[in-house]
Amino acid sequence: MGSISAMVEQDVQPSDWQTKVAQKRQQCREAIPREWQLSPEISKMLAFPLDKNPNRLFDMDIVKKSGILSEREISITEDYTVPELLAKLASGESTSVEVTTAFSKRAAIAQQLTSCLTETFFELALQRAKYVDQCRSEGKVLGPLHGLPISLKDSFQVAGTEASIGFVSFLGKKSEQNSPIVDILLSLGAVPYVKTNIPQTLMTADSDNNVFGRVLNPHNTSLGAGGSSGGEGALIAFRGSPLGIGTDVGGSIRIPALCCGTYGFKPTSSRVPYGGQATPGLPGWKPILACAGPLASDFEALEILTKAIIDAVPATFDSTAIDVPWRRLEQDAGAKLRIGVLAEDPLYPLHPPVKRALAEAAKKLEDQGHQVIQLSPEQGHVADSTEVACELFTLETETPRGHILASGEPPVPSVAAGHRPANFGSYKCVPDIGKLEKLQKYAALTVKRQELSEDWRKIWSEMKLDAVISPPAQNTAVPHDTYGWPPYTVLLNLLDYPACILPFSKSLQEQDSEPLQIQPGQAGPHYDPGTQHGAPCSIQIFTSRMRDEECIRAARIIEKCLR
Repeated sequence: MGSISAMVEQDVQPSDWQTKVAQKRQQCREAIPREWQLSPEISKMLAFPLDKNPNRLFDMDIVKKSGILSEREISITEDYTVPELLAKLASGESTSVEVTTAFSKRAAIAQQLTSCLTETFFELALQRAKYVDQCRSEGKVLGPLHGLPISLKDSFQVAGTEASIGFVSFLGKKSEQNSPIVDILLSLGAVPYVKTNIPQTLMTADSDNNVFGRVLNPHNTSLGAGGSSGGEGALIAFRGSPLGIGTDVGGSIRIPALCCGTYGFKPTSSRVPYGGQATPGLPGWKPILACAGPLASDFEALEILTKAIIDAVPATFDSTAIDVPWRRLEQDAGAKLRIGVLAEDPLYPLHPPVKRALAEAAKKLEDQGHQVIQLSPEQGHVADSTEVACELFTLETETPRGHILASGEPPVPSVAAGHRPANFGSYKCVPDIGKLEKLQKYAALTVKRQELSEDWRKIWSEMKLDAVISPPAQNTAVPHDTYGWPPYTVLLNLLDYPACILPFSKSLQEQDSEPLQIQPGQAGPHYDPGTQHGAPCSIQIFTSRMRDEECIRAARIIEKCLR
């Protein structure tokens, strides 16, 4: 918001788009109750500008020092997992009004520090919370999420609010109806209360736009929070939401999870309903199917949310959803898994803390009796999948560009940088792709995609793997506008595999002391031990398509080992 105020101070006449942004930001500020706004004393603790200085918000204990939350509200937001919160709500030990108020207050603080929110509807949420409490008192349970506040990525439509997805040209348009997933959440007893920030175009891993500003990472505000569900990642890491829903077409759930140290789950596409969202692209153009899924502060929340939504028979709400029930698998706590380990691709080298975390996780699993099988870079097809996905994504870029041009706003830096990795064109898994017309190109890429899927089918079949663990990214959270292309997540969008992110370890300057410079022919951000010190590390677990239940089960076993 600093650029707007600076512009006014210099007595420069704002353009139409800047005027619209100033008005929208003023509305957003006014939507936060005065008693929830941070005092000047808290501002004195911070180093400005926040995105240029490594403010480590958790170390500052700002929530407690602000005095905005009571001790009991701090406990509600910090001390319980989602299953524990649901149990407290079910027993009457806590009311939905109490829990919703606590998370609303904390979300308001998170917004003032990290710009993680877009739309807030605290009053409506409290009315909803009173209603579900009344239902509870009458013995009527609405569903497995009864009374639980849930945050939503900005692209989901909530009737009466905006879904501008960071485009100035979309401002002022109210959603006339809910996205199907919102209706399902309401039917399950949930309490939506905020929507969360995203990147302009939804196609970069830096959640930054001219309307709502840049999402900052609460671990270190000079690092990115990931994208495109970056607001969800920052909000949940800050404990301003117990459970949120993001979307993922190239890593957009998993990247914020790994950057912010939360759990995340990308299901197989269409198992969780995705329809009825605001979209930046050409309607109907879906070369890679996106999916919706949860981010949370605890692992169990991932299954609770996914299972509850699928059990609600989403195909009766959304024609794009697959009508496949959630399968109840036997939970063998002592089961030993055959686990593949995805190799580092030489074109997309891993940062030292990422490489260390993956090696430590593999050793822990082996030490506890699981079979660990190393896969080669050739078997993993990370670079090939990156090339195919990038070609598919860049077949149609005119529509998002048109939304930007419509208002006169400029592209933000990560969008201006383009959607291709720096080494794009240095290798060709699809020969002569540049010579083909668009339709021929799409067909050739589809053939290559099927070849990659077939190679992976053989791996599952011949190696009899239960799951694969992999780096979720080359890197941890990195400085703003440097994340670039996401090779280790987009692989699984191309294959349409379900995948979990589990927080594990962190970047440590003493242990991971060697800088990493990306070499010619490679792509990715550089690694600086000092800048990235303390950033969360994670591992990614995935299974084959439609094996979402097996993915969750394997991740639970692996999570237990790693803890």
